Amino acid sequence: MSPVGVPFSVLDLAPICEGGDAAQTLRNSLDLARHAERLGYARYWLAEHHNMPGIASSATALVIGHVAAGTSRIRVGAGGIMLPNHAPLVIAEQFGTLATLFPGRIDLGLGRAPGTDPRTAYALRRNLSSDSDAFPEDVVELLTYLGKARPGQRVHAIPGEGTEVPVWILGSSLFGASLAAALGLPFAFASHFAPAHLMSAIAVYRSKFQPSAWLAAPRVMVGSTVIVAPSDDEARLHFSSLQQAFLNLRSNRPGRLPPARKGFEAGLTDMERELLDEALSCAFVGAAETVRRGLEGFLARTGADELIVSAQIHDHAARLRSYALLAEVRDQLAS
Repeated sequence: MSPVGVPFSVLDLAPICEGGDAAQTLRNSLDLARHAERLGYARYWLAEHHNMPGIASSATALVIGHVAAGTSRIRVGAGGIMLPNHAPLVIAEQFGTLATLFPGRIDLGLGRAPGTDPRTAYALRRNLSSDSDAFPEDVVELLTYLGKARPGQRVHAIPGEGTEVPVWILGSSLFGASLAAALGLPFAFASHFAPAHLMSAIAVYRSKFQPSAWLAAPRVMVGSTVIVAPSDDEARLHFSSLQQAFLNLRSNRPGRLPPARKGFEAGLTDMERELLDEALSCAFVGAAETVRRGLEGFLARTGADELIVSAQIHDHAARLRSYALLAEVRDQLAS
């Protein structure tokens, strides 16, 4: 598929920056969502993480409501809800309520990872009897609650029933691709941080896709980190915040998003450079023309139906500018 006309969306990981706090992050999220809406982005998604000092979207449905209430047109959703942490009925009620308040604007992306460590997972659920092996059954149960009532159905999601909130399967492996294909649901691949199986997962999804009441043909969204600035050097400088945060996380030292650091890449060890190159191989960082060339090849290679973009930038004004410059790149690709 040509990249022409591919919608661009925003994945906000709600970063709590060094020198800031969660309240500032949530104000920034709403500001960015309004900015994205004005720029014509298709969706604004937030992700569930827990016990992470640098992420403010743990109560994901509440933050989605905050963003949806402060915008008017852009679709808002979860990218995603980690379903093993929750009873499907609870999620159906939460997102059914959101869909009732903001009709036609709510998405529900589902993942099977806990989004946290085992101790925190226990604190969330009070037991570990719910696990990722039950994820397919939990997704089917959730879809049932969001659909029309069936004869003899004893448990109903109110609100939720009949809202038919669009459900996406999220993944970074062949498992999610196979499940999305079998259920006839759209599939979003987490190539912004785990790109290793991107092409094989897309191939599996498209080859095995079964049309459903939810979706007639395969729909693939791919994730990417994109940072655009007036120059390649400035974009690489802003990129150093994410690079630092990623290495801190992999070293079991999660924290707030660090400020950009000049000369950071020059000081990397070979092992650190290899780790970053592997995990962030689907990142496109630079001036507009550099990013345009990179995204054109990426979209052509994947045949993606949609691109969702994360930009972990410490400076909020630079983050807003990056998405504005990216919108110009998007329009160039579509012309």
